[in-house]
Amino acid sequence: MSNEIVNRVANSQLKTIDLEDFYPQGTRTSIDIKNWLFHELILKETEFREHLKNHNWEQYNNKYVALTCSCDAIIPSWAFMLITTYLSPFAKKIVVGNLTALETSIYHEIIANFNIEEFINKPIIIKGCAQKPIPETAYIQLIEKLQPVAKSIMFGEACSTVPLYKK
Repeated sequence: MSNEIVNRVANSQLKTIDLEDFYPQGTRTSIDIKNWLFHELILKETEFREHLKNHNWEQYNNKYVALTCSCDAIIPSWAFMLITTYLSPFAKKIVVGNLTALETSIYHEIIANFNIEEFINKPIIIKGCAQKPIPETAYIQLIEKLQPVAKSIMFGEACSTVPLYKK
């Protein structure tokens, strides 16, 4: 009888996906446009355009940006579109919403471009317990993409997984 310890996980076809490995580096920030509104309530086009013209857009160079309005104003769609014309030469990504919406949008793109070839007919573990802000929606989108091709899908760590799907 051999006393050799065999790592069955390392020798299996099991594939592990850690969404943290795909987390793009870069600062996330938000721009609250309430201060560019008259009495933080009304968008006056001329004054709004003046604020945009005088704003330092270079500070958003290579950043991920969420555009938001924290007051109860009704903001026309063109306002966010106009801001984007100033911001897009600098920012990596721009969304309307909060920082959670920004992360969700970033991961939506990542998963849409995720190559599933190496996962066809393989058992898969999707790692959890992320230290970075991985949106819950990213896990859902990953399952949707993998389920048609995977042999099985589990969540957790190799030593303790929760089975989610089995073909």
